[in-house]
Amino acid sequence: MNKQSGIHYIREHREAGSSRPVPAEVSRIRDTVVAGLGDLLQGAFDAVDDSLFELANNARSNNEQNRYFEAMREIRIKRKGVERHFQDAVAQYFSNPPRSGHSDDAQQAASPSADSLALVGDDDLEEQVALNAMIAKAKAHFQGPLLQLQARFSAVYPDASDESPVNPMSPEHLCHAFTEAIQALEIQIRERLILLKQFDRYVVSNLGMLLDEANRILIQAGVIPNFRYHGKTGQQRSRPEAPDGGSQPPAGAESSQGSQGAHSGDDAIFEQIRHMLSLQRANAGAPSRASDPNFQVIGGAELVALLSALPQQPAATAGENLSAGEPVTVDLHQVVEQLLARSAAAEGKTPALNEMDEDLINLVSMLFEFILDDYNLSAPIQVLISRLQIPILKVVIKDKSFFSRATHPARRLLNSLARAGIGWSDSDEKTRDKLYDQIHTIVQRILNEFDGDLTLFETLGEEFEQYLARENRKASLVEQRTRESERGRIKSQKAQETVDQVLQEKIGRYRLPESIRGILLNGWSRVMFLAYLRDDVEHRWQESVRVVDDLIWCLHPHQEDEERDQWVRVVPGLIKSLRAGLEEVSYNSSKLDEMMGELKHELTQAFRANALAEAQEDAPDTDSTGMPEATPQTAIQREQQLEDAAIAEYVAQIDSIAIGNWVEFNLVNGASFRCKLSAIIDEADCFVFVNRMGLKVIEKSRTELAHEMRRGRLTVLEQGALIDRALDAVVGSLRSKAG
Repeated sequence: MNKQSGIHYIREHREAGSSRPVPAEVSRIRDTVVAGLGDLLQGAFDAVDDSLFELANNARSNNEQNRYFEAMREIRIKRKGVERHFQDAVAQYFSNPPRSGHSDDAQQAASPSADSLALVGDDDLEEQVALNAMIAKAKAHFQGPLLQLQARFSAVYPDASDESPVNPMSPEHLCHAFTEAIQALEIQIRERLILLKQFDRYVVSNLGMLLDEANRILIQAGVIPNFRYHGKTGQQRSRPEAPDGGSQPPAGAESSQGSQGAHSGDDAIFEQIRHMLSLQRANAGAPSRASDPNFQVIGGAELVALLSALPQQPAATAGENLSAGEPVTVDLHQVVEQLLARSAAAEGKTPALNEMDEDLINLVSMLFEFILDDYNLSAPIQVLISRLQIPILKVVIKDKSFFSRATHPARRLLNSLARAGIGWSDSDEKTRDKLYDQIHTIVQRILNEFDGDLTLFETLGEEFEQYLARENRKASLVEQRTRESERGRIKSQKAQETVDQVLQEKIGRYRLPESIRGILLNGWSRVMFLAYLRDDVEHRWQESVRVVDDLIWCLHPHQEDEERDQWVRVVPGLIKSLRAGLEEVSYNSSKLDEMMGELKHELTQAFRANALAEAQEDAPDTDSTGMPEATPQTAIQREQQLEDAAIAEYVAQIDSIAIGNWVEFNLVNGASFRCKLSAIIDEADCFVFVNRMGLKVIEKSRTELAHEMRRGRLTVLEQGALIDRALDAVVGSLRSKAG
């Protein structure tokens, strides 16, 4: 149950926190950590506010939009209380640190069983899963600093021991404090998950600087100053930093072990790929040259040096157009063989590659085969990326984690380039697009400047992301204005169509005086139009339609006394409603009086004559059996029925297109263009598409889109990370070849 306020919890934390003194160095750490977490949490809440506003902006219904706005309001109102609650809870951990026992009983109690999970609600379970993932990631990422802090804090607190260590800054304690603090928020599970996601992104992911500062303070205080952590074994060791090195680990041991600990999971993926490649070599009967005395194996560093000595591509000079022509696949094996043939080998041996580098070359070749055959990539980007085959080969030889680490700087940059250029329809657009110049410059700098240092990719990636953020903000504003304008225009169009349809249907059934038809078509139609637009707020549409029905009824012949009595009661209110509605839409005042005079005259004549407006409903033709005659289907109607049945399966695919997805339309004349789904206007069954700049390109109904997809003129583009999709395709191909 959500708590209505965090005030009493704050009081509890303050009282508990003041009940026990803490050492001076711990007090200093506490103040630093509480202040730092408060700053990080503010960034998280600001990001939550932005996320909810964006979701509300793209909501597909009023109820959904109201839900996000209500969540924004709830969080804004209680945000300060949640922040204070969180900071006080963290401060309490330093006064009374929870124990982190490692007994089997403790582990068994901490891990949920299948029976206990069955008793947990779906929402609570989903939140717990997100929380556990966040904690596990933080523990793995900050394993070294956390273990050092745990050892040092356990030495500071008198009640701690090796069996029951303490660490007030453990991720599970901080996450627990935050989840307890947000119990005061009355929001649904989706909004709670957004909160946890931003807390992870802005707070938990940035714990490193606070952990390092806490370790530094304790080291200055002389608390286990020579502690060393070895990532591979997961063991803690305290070693004196003797200058003679007698008690230090072997040179490079710590860094190599830490590297293995950090990338062991990543390397496993690459080893699986290597295993499949080795199966291919075994099936092909290819001999290994590593053990052949006639060959000298060239190492990875030597190979990178050989590749760096290649002459620059002709188009890599400043001012040249790198995207001219078609994408070109470089035969990397041939290039490497030529380089090896030119290199001089010692003692007359023939230079050769080891199996690892051969596997890397094979993998890069297959990767670019997919990339250059990927229809989802826009043509200019495809050509530009084709220029990067040699630089990417040098990257993967130096750092094979390119294939398994999604955050690898070169991999992130390639994904960003592909994602940014997805909206280009053809290469002609690049001549007037600043984004193309930016991407072209990045590729040119890689070709000219990359010497094996991966920081170039990091720098270019950061610069490009900052540029994209600025451009996306501009495009988002334009797209928002486009979306709002189209919503208004389409709703107005729908309103006018509905008003015309209702009036034509009602008026067409009766022979009405011209003056009455003029009142309805030229005057009251405006009132109905306005009522339709305001119906979701003021619910006036049905009332405006009822006025039309009442007017037509009053012009009917009425001979029964009850009907005539009702006529007398209805007419005064009817005239009043008509005048008020026409005045509201600013109908011409001079014509209004004349029109109302004619209306009263017609109503009076109808009451006196009892038959001024005769009902002219056409009775349907019937056959001899008294049943309506069935109108035979035309060829066009039969064709339409078959067409509707044929597109049924495509309608479901259209409904799966989400806001923000990119598609490509192919025109009859062979031209094509790409655009993004910006809005789905349900009341008009209208899909609005915009270009990269946020300007409207086309609008179509669900049925029209289904027809386009059936004819092969509409393609939904895949927007997953380029390298991820390429690796999936390569691994799938290798598995199929391996049987």
